[in-house]
Amino acid sequence: MDKPADAQHPIHDLLARRWSPRAFADRPVAPDVLRSLCEAARWAPSSANLQPWSFIVATRDNQQEFARMLECLVEGNQIWAKQAPVLIVSVAAKLDRDGDPNPHAWYDVGQAVALLSVQATALGLFVHQMAGILPDKIRGLYQIPDSYEPVTGIALGYPGTPEQLPDKLRQRELAPRTRKPINEFVFAGAWGRASKLV
Repeated sequence: MDKPADAQHPIHDLLARRWSPRAFADRPVAPDVLRSLCEAARWAPSSANLQPWSFIVATRDNQQEFARMLECLVEGNQIWAKQAPVLIVSVAAKLDRDGDPNPHAWYDVGQAVALLSVQATALGLFVHQMAGILPDKIRGLYQIPDSYEPVTGIALGYPGTPEQLPDKLRQRELAPRTRKPINEFVFAGAWGRASKLV
């Protein structure tokens, strides 16, 4: 299922095609493809080149590990994410090289996941990121040190069909994609004053 962005200005086709489905096909993602996605994340920019991202990956070919990661999602996300062939948790390193807080770690993790998402789109895959995770459960199950923080859950796979989702989620899957207009978030001169560029 395709849901290209209704862009008001030209953007790259990969960006226009990227979206976050909940329906995933029952098709595994090959290990070499997963390595390509991780390589894309590896080359994301980061503050002071700290590269503060880590990823915990579970695939459905190991049912025990997949079930363990599925438990780390809130119940509403488990309903549909269980169909994805790959689940990932992104994790941020909270400290810099000197042991001081790194306030940009979450931003940098987001950039790594963004590049992973674009690479996934280029390979015919889709990524659905989730804020609905259980950080304390993730920390305990995966023995994450205190200096690291779970950030997001990620479901990844090939697109499925809306028919495989419960009614409420099917409606959301079929709904048009929307975004606020550029003039609501690009300012110049003062906060809230739309830039003349837009």
